[in-house]
Amino acid sequence: MKQIDTYKGKNILVIGLAKSGLAAAKLLHSLGAKVTVNDMKPYEENEAAQELASIGIRVICGSHPLELIKDEHVDAVVKNPGIPYKNPLLQLALEKKLPIITEVELAYQISEAEIIGITGSNGKTTTTTLVYEMLKEDGQRPLIAGNIGTVACEVAQNAKPENVIVMELSSFQLQGTETFKPKVAVILNIFDAHLDYHGTRKEYAAAKGKIYANQTADEIGIVNLDDKEVCELAELSHASKVYFSVHRKLEKGAYIFSEAIWYDDEKIIEIKDIVLPGKHNLENILAALLAVKTQNCSNEAIRKVLTAFSGVKHRLQFVASIEGRKFYNDSKATNLLATSKALQAFEQPTVLLAGGLDRGNEFDELKPFLSNVKALITFGETAPKLERIAREAGIEVIKRVDNVDTAASVAFDESEQGDVILLSPACASWDQYKTFEQRGDIFANAVHKLK
Repeated sequence: MKQIDTYKGKNILVIGLAKSGLAAAKLLHSLGAKVTVNDMKPYEENEAAQELASIGIRVICGSHPLELIKDEHVDAVVKNPGIPYKNPLLQLALEKKLPIITEVELAYQISEAEIIGITGSNGKTTTTTLVYEMLKEDGQRPLIAGNIGTVACEVAQNAKPENVIVMELSSFQLQGTETFKPKVAVILNIFDAHLDYHGTRKEYAAAKGKIYANQTADEIGIVNLDDKEVCELAELSHASKVYFSVHRKLEKGAYIFSEAIWYDDEKIIEIKDIVLPGKHNLENILAALLAVKTQNCSNEAIRKVLTAFSGVKHRLQFVASIEGRKFYNDSKATNLLATSKALQAFEQPTVLLAGGLDRGNEFDELKPFLSNVKALITFGETAPKLERIAREAGIEVIKRVDNVDTAASVAFDESEQGDVILLSPACASWDQYKTFEQRGDIFANAVHKLK
């Protein structure tokens, strides 16, 4: 990693632990910073805090005392991405005009490897995984990091110039960047999401747009030509632009034409030969294609991955076929757009399992995509709202259950041979489950029990 003096002798407050806070605190300590870590979890229950204390890092647990900023000299704050800016400690930091960053900024500052950064409301994980797999198949040495599960600054510490880091980035992570500048930046799409965190769609889009913000003509911005807001964000960037489109033929870029995927004037692969299900995944594939072409990836490697890659866990993941019913786990669908795209992936009669955390939104925008839904099984806080739009859409079978475990067996009972049973909640999981991964795993286990 690059040896930087940016934080040497500086007083840095790390707010929030989990994986990213732990990694950031260790890194800053190694860079010579005077680190204080603050986390809500009590010290006696907090293994990460205990680990940091054992190497000489100051830890304060159990609350977020304002005195940490009010009465002490702080040069910068590194925050866990999930902690909202309305947190009183962060509000005080903003009043004092202190830099507030996430560990993604640290990763960029120390990385010897170039970064391919990928963001968007939907499809980030699939696209990031596709890019990683294609480069790996091509014999290159990619690393994968970010919101996909591996802390970016941890990966960056071990990255060499011959590597490239393929980084999935959330709006939470990007909002806390200042100099972050990936060699290749992708925004897949913009849709209402995380408005409880960002406040407005404009602020949410602006956070996503930071992936392009610092790029120059030496860097590449990959732009979804079919998404007006993505194009508007790209116009603010000085990056060299390359475009993809599902809906129109392009002279240069990646596009769909004559039932095939094309790059510039070269046919890459017939759509019928692609294993990954769903029309919405064509957008992800086009973006991945452009990203790997910046690394001179061969068509052979691209085709090999696209004819073998069947999807990311919890993202339209095929679980099992039982008595002619096909079960799919799309637990990562935590908003309306993701669920609408999942529904469009199937022409068969579908039993939809949906529900979860109530963020205050309604689900009327989902109605046009319910034509193939023969039954709706709901759970969680949003069950009544989803049941209302199902009735309005003319769905006759609507059943409410306590959890996804029960939902799997009820869905089986309400289905018949040839049906698709789809868990695509359209909501975050936090009303009942710690993560969407936990929700998806419970569903998959329940399906396997049906065998």
